[in-house]
Amino acid sequence: MSKKQTIGVLVQLTKQYFQERGIENPRLDAEVLLCHVMNLERIDLYVRFDQPLEEQELSSYRDLVRRRSGGEPIAYLLGEKEFMGHTFKVSPAVLIPRPDTEILVEAAVNRLAEYPEPRFLDIGVGSGAILLSVLKAIPYAKGIGVDLSPDALLIAKENATTLGVNHRAGFLLGDTLAPIGDRKVQGILSNPPYIPTRDMGTLQKEVKLEPKLALDGGLDGLNIYRKLLLDGKNYLLPGGFLMMEMGIHQAEPITKIALEMGWIELEPPRKDYGGIERVVTFGLAD
Repeated sequence: MSKKQTIGVLVQLTKQYFQERGIENPRLDAEVLLCHVMNLERIDLYVRFDQPLEEQELSSYRDLVRRRSGGEPIAYLLGEKEFMGHTFKVSPAVLIPRPDTEILVEAAVNRLAEYPEPRFLDIGVGSGAILLSVLKAIPYAKGIGVDLSPDALLIAKENATTLGVNHRAGFLLGDTLAPIGDRKVQGILSNPPYIPTRDMGTLQKEVKLEPKLALDGGLDGLNIYRKLLLDGKNYLLPGGFLMMEMGIHQAEPITKIALEMGWIELEPPRKDYGGIERVVTFGLAD
């Protein structure tokens, strides 16, 4: 990079560099990384194209560009991700929150808000995106997040404090519903790992850098669904529900398993923004 290292020059050079390496959104990523390094909004870049970077800024930017070109997700580079209008701290210890999961949060809020004192669980809490977004939307709700990863729980706890809902959020270390004890709730929420083991090798390079624990759903991708459907009834109050996110083409087999175990389907699968069935909701038979 022999040209003068101004914002405008760097955006163009990095865009080309990313394009050559197959980065999906080369200009956007270049701008986002520059904003992060310089503590600017994206709109600021367009009125400061001729502004040169300080040497420390340039060094930090080059390091981020190198890591991004190697496939490291933008969210991990920034250390945060926007979800449901809130900023969540993320790290390689947690799955990066995705827009599709907002479908589950919105559906859960609609159901839980009907209870005078809603209590719910988030199984596989990760960054806390689901748990804490629901708590932010329903100020009289309380929830508990469960995760197998101690590092993930640390991130979720930090996010709870940052978002000001830590007094209504609990966290437990363990496998699915095992740490819940004798607690009963109105709702059980989960975005479990749902990728079949055989498909793990076909994932995009940057997705492979996310925790395998949050991605690999076993032979057919449905291991955790079976566990939640088998044990979930023991933790629901009358009129309660189990709501789970899922992958493409999984609604039918999950629903079949649920009905065979005595659950009832409370509503048709909810579709995501791309028209893919994304969320299933089951209840207890009377």
